[in-house]
Amino acid sequence: MNFRCSLATLMISVSLFGCATSTDHGVSVPLVATRQNTGQIGNVTLTSWEKQTGLSFFITGAPSGATLPLRLYSFIHKGTCQQPGPVAFAMNDKVNTLREPVRGWSFSRSAPIALQDLLSSEYSIVVRTAPESGNVDIFCGDIKQGGAVK
Repeated sequence: MNFRCSLATLMISVSLFGCATSTDHGVSVPLVATRQNTGQIGNVTLTSWEKQTGLSFFITGAPSGATLPLRLYSFIHKGTCQQPGPVAFAMNDKVNTLREPVRGWSFSRSAPIALQDLLSSEYSIVVRTAPESGNVDIFCGDIKQGGAVK
């Protein structure tokens, strides 16, 4: 029993040391709920995956009437949430979400653009419900406003 505890402690310490010494922590972008999803909160963490960007989303809810299982579409637009431009990347090869025990939903996507390229220009992230749930934009977040994750 003592050996298992020591091994678990060692593994946790090594993994934390690896995270603490990494030079690329990623970027956290708060997602603001739209009028159709008032009162909900969300966040997306962007991480560098070589020449791509990984996006890990967590949201607290979707509008009432959204069909289950919850299917969400995500897009990266040129421009900001206040002044959106055209869709730069549609990340919808998979649209399923995972129900979290902490009263929320999580899902992951990837975009075929390097994280540094996203950070060097104006882009925004939009989360939208599926067509059968009204095809409604429910969250938006400006990538440049995000802060480094430590």
